[in-house]
Amino acid sequence: METLLTIIIILLKIVAILAPLLTAVAYLTFAERKIIGYMQIRLGPNRVGPKGWLQPIADAMKLMFKEIIIPTQADRFLFLLAPVVAFGPALAAWAVIPFGNEMMLSHLDAGILYLLALTSMGVYGVIIAGWASNSKYAFLGAMRSAAQIVSYEIAMGFALVGVLMAAGSLNLNQVVLAQQGSILHWFWLPLLPLFLVYFISGVAETNRAPFDVAEGESEIVAGFHVDYSGMAFAVFFLAEYANMILVSALASTMFLGGWLSPFEGIPVLGQLFSFVPGPIWLVMKISFLLLFFLWFRATFPRYRYDQIMRLGWKVFIPVTLVWLLVIGLGVLGHVGPWFD
Repeated sequence: METLLTIIIILLKIVAILAPLLTAVAYLTFAERKIIGYMQIRLGPNRVGPKGWLQPIADAMKLMFKEIIIPTQADRFLFLLAPVVAFGPALAAWAVIPFGNEMMLSHLDAGILYLLALTSMGVYGVIIAGWASNSKYAFLGAMRSAAQIVSYEIAMGFALVGVLMAAGSLNLNQVVLAQQGSILHWFWLPLLPLFLVYFISGVAETNRAPFDVAEGESEIVAGFHVDYSGMAFAVFFLAEYANMILVSALASTMFLGGWLSPFEGIPVLGQLFSFVPGPIWLVMKISFLLLFFLWFRATFPRYRYDQIMRLGWKVFIPVTLVWLLVIGLGVLGHVGPWFD
């Protein structure tokens, strides 16, 4: 009976995380179209519902009722498995993200390791999708995507190692607690190069502009999901946006103090904002970082494929290695208030 109760409680917690997350994913597509619209001095979606607020629901309904066409030469099982493999890890990673002190689904001590393993699973969905379609275009798109994701995974991994060294723990709850104090005590300051590398690698990892050569919707066929339609395509689409939210959540947790208030410990402001609950701060930080994803798309032209590879291998990885050395020396020499 106790086991059943535990399972029910865990399921309720999962629903409590996934329901807002999936709503956020749907409305992130709407926010993107609206924000980029305003940046280009136009209105964006404004027809469905008041001021266009029901647009994501209309899009979801349209995709739900469209037929999933499976190409004759395709491997049916793999073709339908790929979107699930792409979307699954983006949801499963939320198990170890703390929304407040000890407010997490799983109190895993190797949280960062779990994240590293899960985020690198997404690439399998891409490869399987390209392979299963049995189409040259899809396979080329998948190869490009996979190479890009794997290249930036290394830089992201090194950035996580920097956080682990600074915090002295793999548990994300401990990582946030290590950043207690005001905004100046958060890891974004001593680990600034790693924060920038992590976030930009996150943009590349999610195949977002200016790193979206695999899709390149304005110039070539759509990349690895060229043969997908209906709900199978929608799941890939959701996976991209869910990964954006995940990258922002991780960057907020590891570099921007997670659920901590930016005014903590500051005499007047600290008391003034003490009523704001932790999860609200986390959501605000995630939203702030997500704005940059959309801003990049509206601002920068697309990279050429060789430039993307050069940035990953010849710029980001050396920068992270050098900064890991700096952190190592800082930890050994007990330098500054961050590494006591």
